[in-house]
Amino acid sequence: MIKLYSKATECVSNCSTVHKKLHCFTPLDIIVKGVFLWGKNLKLINGLKKLRELVLIRFKIRKERKMTDKQNELVSKFVQQKAKSLGYEGEKWLYHLKDTIYDLEQRWGIRIEKTLEGGSEAFVAEVSAHDGGNAILKLVMPQMEGNSVLEQEVEALRIVNGDGYVRLINEDMNQRALLLERLGKPLHQLGYSTKEEIKIICSTLKQSWKPIQQSHHLQSIHDLIEWFTNFIPALWKDLGKPCSKELIDQSLTFLESRLTNIDLKKAVLVHGDAHSGNILQNPTEPQPLFKLIDPDGLIAEPSYDLGILMREWLDDLIEDPLENGKIRCSLLGQLTGEDTQGIWEWGYIQSISTGLFLIKIGEEPFGYKMLKVAEAWKETRL
Repeated sequence: MIKLYSKATECVSNCSTVHKKLHCFTPLDIIVKGVFLWGKNLKLINGLKKLRELVLIRFKIRKERKMTDKQNELVSKFVQQKAKSLGYEGEKWLYHLKDTIYDLEQRWGIRIEKTLEGGSEAFVAEVSAHDGGNAILKLVMPQMEGNSVLEQEVEALRIVNGDGYVRLINEDMNQRALLLERLGKPLHQLGYSTKEEIKIICSTLKQSWKPIQQSHHLQSIHDLIEWFTNFIPALWKDLGKPCSKELIDQSLTFLESRLTNIDLKKAVLVHGDAHSGNILQNPTEPQPLFKLIDPDGLIAEPSYDLGILMREWLDDLIEDPLENGKIRCSLLGQLTGEDTQGIWEWGYIQSISTGLFLIKIGEEPFGYKMLKVAEAWKETRL
């Protein structure tokens, strides 16, 4: 880039119409203008056009990045980190977020009332409709490896049609926007103990685990296992191998075990990420009942959902990961009737994959803590 700047400055200085304004140009302006002039004199150099395009693209990104900072208050720092890790696509999503919201307000007849915190991959807000109704607007960031697939989520919500899950009111897949029924507070804000939260989640999941009779395009358990088999080793290498190879090998062994031992007759629609932030009170019911939000949209064995609960409430596990992990696994088996070996294996797989993913998106302390738990679990079979 230094050589490019020097050559560009020379070309700009030699141009009499531009030289007088040279002091007004930024270094990037000089490069862009210099490359243009240089290109006029060296038209036979085939690669110059690509070089010029590259400089223009970089200029555009830098310009939009400065302007994006003004939009960042719309989403949490966690969502910002994930979006920015995608590069230009993520930056563009953040920059245009305010305009996208305005467009949806006009087309769907809604008005933003309150931005909600806690979303991990989306802008989420309470909205009021012109007809007097209330809803939730969700704008999902561009697809990121390891995040939920929006198309899968929408198909799952269409299939269940509000039964055990939040009801889908409208969607715009081009804008990656969903309009959803408004529910109450998430479980983690209601003051329950960890054990009480686990009981509520298990009860809600058991009611939602239903076989899907209609045709669908949801990801199957075989596809899911294949995805994990590729995702975990690849991410481990990309991150510079932040844990021992033995941990990665054990995750692959457990994945093989799930593939061998799965009973396809028990395959149901699972949520895929049923932690205490993804289960909300149902305000339409007189007693404390709950609905699930943000499903991954998967057809798998129920123990897959329970593996998510094995990795959650990390502070409750960290003092004695092995003993506390066994206690939790036993509790999950008692509450659901599911095989504890399957729960344990999925819990280990989730701890490895989520730990690596957290490190990738800049949440290193949580990621390494989760890998520490997995280290204590790797030799155990129940």
